[in-house]
Amino acid sequence: MRSTQQFSITLPNEMADAVKAKVAAGEYATESEVIRDGLRTLLARDRAMEAWLREQVVPAAHALKADPARALSADQVREQLATRRKGRTGAKKA
Repeated sequence: MRSTQQFSITLPNEMADAVKAKVAAGEYATESEVIRDGLRTLLARDRAMEAWLREQVVPAAHALKADPARALSADQVREQLATRRKGRTGAKKA
């Protein structure tokens, strides 16, 4: 039984040129390898997003539903982000 399937795909010229350039530069042996690596990256990103949603977003939503007083206003969020940004900028200059 064959473990691969052949596909015929159509890419915009810019993407097709990028695939060919990767092969020409020696980064990949074939155009198929470029596409496979891109799909592996996409699947890894999807798994990471699923994990983030399951492990962080859903528990935070449940906690907020259980205790709505934990919610922050948009202004409070902006203030916290501004404070964090100032802290990072100060640390880089030091």
